[in-house]
Amino acid sequence: MKENRTFGVLGGDGRQIAMAESIAADGFSVYAFGFDDVEFHEMIRKSELEEVVKNCESIILPLPVTSDGIHLKTDYSKKQIVLDDNFAELLLEKQVFGGKMGLLFQTSRQWDRINTHDYSLREEFAVRNAVPTAEGAIEIAMREYPGTLNGSRCLVAGYGRIGKVLSRMLYGIGARVTVSARKQADLAWIRSCGYSPILTEQVGAGNYDIIFNTIPYSVFDRSVLKKMQCDPLIIDLASLPGGVDRQAAKELDLHLIQALALPGKVAPKAAGEIIKETIYHILKE
Repeated sequence: MKENRTFGVLGGDGRQIAMAESIAADGFSVYAFGFDDVEFHEMIRKSELEEVVKNCESIILPLPVTSDGIHLKTDYSKKQIVLDDNFAELLLEKQVFGGKMGLLFQTSRQWDRINTHDYSLREEFAVRNAVPTAEGAIEIAMREYPGTLNGSRCLVAGYGRIGKVLSRMLYGIGARVTVSARKQADLAWIRSCGYSPILTEQVGAGNYDIIFNTIPYSVFDRSVLKKMQCDPLIIDLASLPGGVDRQAAKELDLHLIQALALPGKVAPKAAGEIIKETIYHILKE
């Protein structure tokens, strides 16, 4: 990676702020747009969009780049940047990084001609991001559940990256952990870790105090929710549309919390560092 590389950071949330400051601390030049009310370190130059693009060879967009498919995500600015052909053309000669870029690519055909990298698809990013996600989920559970996690009956639906980390943390706290999976190999690993294994299609059969869903498709539909033999706290960690029927949960008066983008909310500094290091890895390849 070139030592004199210049980075432009466009919009985003606390993760982008922490990432920009960390990149600047590494000695790189950083320009930033979309942070009207943020006081950056003096090494970061707050500039207008055109100036950032003009002076930087690497442009870092937010995670996600857009929430509505129309505007750039800019939590710290009242300026709305429309994602259209004009925006894409500004970046034609740039190396562009971003997270969850699918909606962005639908805004202009020009993106086919731009050198883009979706860092959220990288395995090292997903694995490291599982830690702040799991910690955030436990923080929510500790706040919302009237009892203690120690001794509580917890179900973790799904044994992917987040499920693995979350199960281990809950087990360490002293919770009674049940974990669901579809594959027999995963069920064997779950058992070997000291958790109680169940098939994912059986998630509605047990009694749980807290349910953590990590599966990004409909698992807890109306029929499953109606089978609940107690009144559990349900924390849905899956990306939209999530794995829990929100309307059914509301009508059944179940306590459901949809917990999205937890790393940026509970650990923006750590999350920004993960993004930065993933981008550095891409640049070195």
